[in-house]
Amino acid sequence: MIEVIPVLDLMGSLAVSGKSGKREEYKPLESIFSASPDPIEIALSLKRAGARRIYIADLDAITGQGSNIQLIQEINHIIPVMLDFGVQDFKSFKFGLNIAWQVIVATETLKDINELKKIFKVFPKSRIVVSIDTKNGQLYSKNLNMTLEEFKDILLQLDPGEVILLDLTRVGTQKGINKKLIKKFIKFDIIPGGGIKLQDIPLLSSIGIKKILAGTALHQGKIPLHIR
Repeated sequence: MIEVIPVLDLMGSLAVSGKSGKREEYKPLESIFSASPDPIEIALSLKRAGARRIYIADLDAITGQGSNIQLIQEINHIIPVMLDFGVQDFKSFKFGLNIAWQVIVATETLKDINELKKIFKVFPKSRIVVSIDTKNGQLYSKNLNMTLEEFKDILLQLDPGEVILLDLTRVGTQKGINKKLIKKFIKFDIIPGGGIKLQDIPLLSSIGIKKILAGTALHQGKIPLHIR
């Protein structure tokens, strides 16, 4: 059985959708789980449908144009939230734990690898999720000057609980998984995301993947919330 973790991108207090990480082109989300892009309504519907947790990306916070903190706190009371709000360092991670059950440390926004090491020294692994963001097969980061292999070596030392593996070029495209990327990180408890479609599930299941992120395909009804 694969756990399908619904993805919700927030911008201006609304749930939005877009493709390939082009945030300036995001539009209000059309979802089978709600008649409107109201994040609270969608979260309630997902909870009723049996979702165990929800991945939220606060695009306003990530781009430095505000935040949806209060809204996310409300959602976290409905269903446990895995939150990406642009963690840069130890201090911002600690703040995030007041908002959501799990806080994502994404390579896109992490300032320094030593900040990640400090986070792992202090906080329980169950509340830390590392997101390996990639573009065109390369580590995607504003600040980290290292290769994907170098980052992988550091993760092997830290031994994280869960690792999101995100191919940003495939987000919202439903082009299918990046098999090469997934096989590179198969030693970890990975949660693939970006472009996953229903046809990918048998392969993912066969190589031991037990969780996936599903956004566009889930909200369009092309991937079910429950996969046996």
